[in-house]
Amino acid sequence: MKINSFEDLLVWQKARELTKLVYELTNTYPKAERYNLVDQIRRAVISIAANIAEGFSRYRLKESIMFYRNARGSSAELKSHLYLSCDLNYLAINKLDAILEKVDEVGKMLNGLINSTESFRKS
Repeated sequence: MKINSFEDLLVWQKARELTKLVYELTNTYPKAERYNLVDQIRRAVISIAANIAEGFSRYRLKESIMFYRNARGSSAELKSHLYLSCDLNYLAINKLDAILEKVDEVGKMLNGLINSTESFRKS
């Protein structure tokens, strides 16, 4: 399958699914966290798919890689916030494990995208 737009990227599709899951999950957090931890978690997860889209839309491969790396950084930020959520008992350990699997899947796909873009750039 030829990739014509960021919507064709499986990693972007998975990041979009992750965003929906995170939004559903954070709807259960205490109202006191609505403008604190919930905001931070949602910004991090939104940033993953947004950076993938922006990176794909850049003309210079070096810029694309920078945005894909930003997405990977947002993925790490998201994981950190999710661990804190578990520490604060807003998130059960079984739910944490399930969502971290999805975050890791996106992270691995991002690594592949970064590596393939770097290889293409060098050729």
